[in-house]
Amino acid sequence: PESDMSMNLMVVASDILSILRDKKEYVLVDKVLKEFINKDIRRNPDMFFNAVTYLFSLGIITEQNYKMRIINGDT
Repeated sequence: PESDMSMNLMVVASDILSILRDKKEYVLVDKVLKEFINKDIRRNPDMFFNAVTYLFSLGIITEQNYKMRIINGDT
């Protein structure tokens, strides 16, 4: 009851997906990180990279040359 669910890994990961959902091409990781952090002052780069690792391990996102995108746009 004391935890803030908006800081949960899966919620944070879904925010990253919402950032990537509108973009059809690869996006520079730094741009996504900046937009992610600007959404909530409590967020930090560690949360971002933990969520990105989670999404990558599930096969939802892919990376190429410091850029990332959703593998299937229907996610």
